[in-house]
Amino acid sequence: MRLDKFLKVSRLIKRRTLAKEVCEAGAIEVNRRPAKPSTEVKPGDVITLNLGSRWLIVEVLATPEHVPADRARELYRIIEEGRTTSNFQA
Repeated sequence: MRLDKFLKVSRLIKRRTLAKEVCEAGAIEVNRRPAKPSTEVKPGDVITLNLGSRWLIVEVLATPEHVPADRARELYRIIEEGRTTSNFQA
């Protein structure tokens, strides 16, 4: 399954268009490599999302074409998550 579609189906990112933009901005990695929206993902792959002040590392568990919203969380396992802190002081 394409990365941008997986991010949408899994509800990690709300819209596929936004998932595509985030990938093109270089904020997503698959298995520690920068990923394009068309990157194929499969169970076992590790996705790193850098979403501004928040980051998330997940392992892909399944890649079905469609899944109900209440089961979307079953498609991945969170390995690590956190928030970035700014060193800027006014």
